[in-house]
Amino acid sequence: VQLVESGGGMVRHGGSLRLSCAASGFTFSSYDMNWVRQAPGKGPEWVSGINTAGGSTYYVDSVKGRFTISRDNAKNTLYLQMNSLKPEDTALYYCARGVRLVTGDNGMDYWGKGTLVTVSS
Repeated sequence: VQLVESGGGMVRHGGSLRLSCAASGFTFSSYDMNWVRQAPGKGPEWVSGINTAGGSTYYVDSVKGRFTISRDNAKNTLYLQMNSLKPEDTALYYCARGVRLVTGDNGMDYWGKGTLVTVSS
């Protein structure tokens, strides 16, 4: 399993970025996928998730209306379109493969190495 994020960078408050995650080594279309971020000095925060077909999407409240998750199963790629960026969105952004735990809860078993997003005020 390999997940490789790209598209991070430095933008100004109000700017936009589009993150990509190229997946390989597994059947991408069979797994829910997620974006998780970790801000400097803080723990990981789940940001968004999408089901296998892309028809259902989920977001943390702080990014609703600004971020859009999507996927292209033909290209084995996950995306995160980020608009109206704020300084508090500054973080290392990871994509992560979703799994169902034995408890029935949702988890994540493989993560990429991340791509850094820096938003200046």
